Amino acid sequence: MESLTGRSDNRHVEIWKIKKLINKLDNCKGNGTSMVTLVVPPKEDINMVSKKLTQELSSAQSIKSKTTRSSVLSAITSTKEKIKLYRFTPTNGLVIFCGIILMDDGKTEKKVIYDFEPFKPINQSLYFCDNSFHTDPLSVLLEDDEKFGFVVVDGSGCLFATLQGNTRDILQKITVQLPKKHGRGGQSSVRFARLREEKRHNYLRKVAELCTFHFISNDQPNVKGLVLAGSAQFKTDLNGSDLFDKRLQPIVCSIVDVPYGGENGLNQAITLASDALANVKFVEEKRLISRFFENIAQDTGMVVFGVQDTMKALEMGALELLMLFEDPDITRYVIKHPVKGESKTLYSNHTQEKDDRYFKDRDANIDLEVISADPLAEWVCNNYQNYGANLEFITDKSQEGFQFVKGFGGIGGFLRYKIDVENNYEVAEEQDGFNAEEDFI
Repeated sequence: MESLTGRSDNRHVEIWKIKKLINKLDNCKGNGTSMVTLVVPPKEDINMVSKKLTQELSSAQSIKSKTTRSSVLSAITSTKEKIKLYRFTPTNGLVIFCGIILMDDGKTEKKVIYDFEPFKPINQSLYFCDNSFHTDPLSVLLEDDEKFGFVVVDGSGCLFATLQGNTRDILQKITVQLPKKHGRGGQSSVRFARLREEKRHNYLRKVAELCTFHFISNDQPNVKGLVLAGSAQFKTDLNGSDLFDKRLQPIVCSIVDVPYGGENGLNQAITLASDALANVKFVEEKRLISRFFENIAQDTGMVVFGVQDTMKALEMGALELLMLFEDPDITRYVIKHPVKGESKTLYSNHTQEKDDRYFKDRDANIDLEVISADPLAEWVCNNYQNYGANLEFITDKSQEGFQFVKGFGGIGGFLRYKIDVENNYEVAEEQDGFNAEEDFI
């Protein structure tokens, strides 16, 4: 089956988690310098880090304010205890945030601690004990390091390269000597023109074959996007040629004119195509949502939308790809009747107080027990793989994304097979004893 998304891993989910964590940490306020930020790069000796924290504990004893001293000692001690759980530094390093923060009332204090191995290496060593957390080191995790391919082609030769983050890799260079246009008249002019066109065609064929060799792996493109550059008509001819691999044509994200070939042309192509590379995510998003809209227009029965139908399809294992707005105002509640023992799941986008109709048994005048209340996006990130689904976050920054968020509640997806959602609701009503129409409040 054709892949619905070009992503081969869940790195975009990890990036979303880091964004949420940064936002949460930036909103934390401490009472004095009692908030520890510790970043341990890969291969650093974890025992040396522990010794450094012991020295910091000793230095903190000299803080004059008793309250501040107590908070700082508590934060450093907790960090030191957390370090003890690691026998060695994880492969990608270690990040710890620990401290005493003030709650919303400005008076109540709470100790928080976050420790995790980042999903890619952080090659930075950092320690701060301040009145706020330092989240700048996490910004490197948000940088897009997708791999892009570059083909710089002109009448003198061709260069194949990849760009990933700030790292470029020259894959191959070839040179060619093509005959110039024959300016003299006479009977030989047609023959020279034919020979010239044959050599240009053979050169174009060779370039197309090398594009397939370098940028196709396991029958799929191995780069996120492809940039064609050059000073002559070759790049345009290549893109429109039948010789160019059909699997590469959809990922051509930019065609740019550069006055030079070779590495100088590559450097200019990277600069000129920067906006297009940044826009690849939106192009991919627009393509995905357009396909979603086409399925709705054609009534294929292979898509689902709305929080209730989508989550039901996910729980059934029928959802292949879940599309979710980055920050939906939806909470997932699991509630239980304390007497009957029945439980059900509710989805609410209400910001006001909980409605008694759904959280109270009015006949028995009994409050229903709230087992859990999780933001939908967080619950999905932690559980979507348990149902065999893929996850794609959608923004509202493109026209299609905005329409998806406003018109479909910011949630929907592609199905593996057709399902009858209404019949499944009827089964749910019989088994669980609740009205499925009230599952979204």
